[in-house]
Amino acid sequence: MNTTDFEFVAHLARQRSGLVLTPEKTYLVESRLAPLARREGLASTEELVRHVRARRDERLLEAIIDAMTTNETFFFRDKTPFDLLKEAILPALAVRRGPSSRLRILCAAASTGQEPYSIAMLLDQNPGLTHGAQVEIVATDISDRVLEKAKAGIYSQFEVQRGLPIQMLMKYFDKDGETWRINDRLKSQIQFRRHNLLDDMRSFGKFDVVFCRNVLIYFDQPTKRAVLEKIAAQLAPDGFLVMGAAETVLGINTAFEPARDRRGLYVRTGQAQVAAA
Repeated sequence: MNTTDFEFVAHLARQRSGLVLTPEKTYLVESRLAPLARREGLASTEELVRHVRARRDERLLEAIIDAMTTNETFFFRDKTPFDLLKEAILPALAVRRGPSSRLRILCAAASTGQEPYSIAMLLDQNPGLTHGAQVEIVATDISDRVLEKAKAGIYSQFEVQRGLPIQMLMKYFDKDGETWRINDRLKSQIQFRRHNLLDDMRSFGKFDVVFCRNVLIYFDQPTKRAVLEKIAAQLAPDGFLVMGAAETVLGINTAFEPARDRRGLYVRTGQAQVAAA
């Protein structure tokens, strides 16, 4: 891939998704776009880029962004965030809100759905966790392709073996040939919606908990700041933000601060003492 083509793709990715691609990622870009070029009947990635630049085909532009997006995820990934949800976040919110309340959880950049389904399973396994409060889970992603897979709730043997306890597999999934299908009761607990983290979030309403893990690491500082500002605007004053182990708000955004002794957990600035209580 020549420099001009790479710069076109890099600019497109940055503009439309916030993804930062540096020149050393040229091979990665070419390896991800090559299958797309073949599916479109084009001879090379260079021809794909020429085609897109000449026609500004919106479908192909979206397909390029989809191809460049990292969709790595698995059930109960990293374990700690789910322990935080069970041991600290939901018990605290349930006490503050009361039994007749509604708690809303957002899973941003949810990819193929393993994270929101993990949360739904955790809630089902611990029915007393919310003290009677109703929980609503909204899961979003920029990619229609991964959202369709998430909505279908169908996973390969390899995917269900990654992080999912065998007891949960047998309880919440049905074997369907060579794949596993999550049961309808669990699927009904999650709303899957398309959303670009660069876009306004106000239409989603307010949330008590936001999971936004392992996505900001792909953004530059201004984009990270903008995304965190959008999340802060939609998070309840005493709500919780859960981020990946390699991510932080420090030096980026002043709306959040780390919750005391809770790695990866953030609260609105001035609420750390409340969160620790």
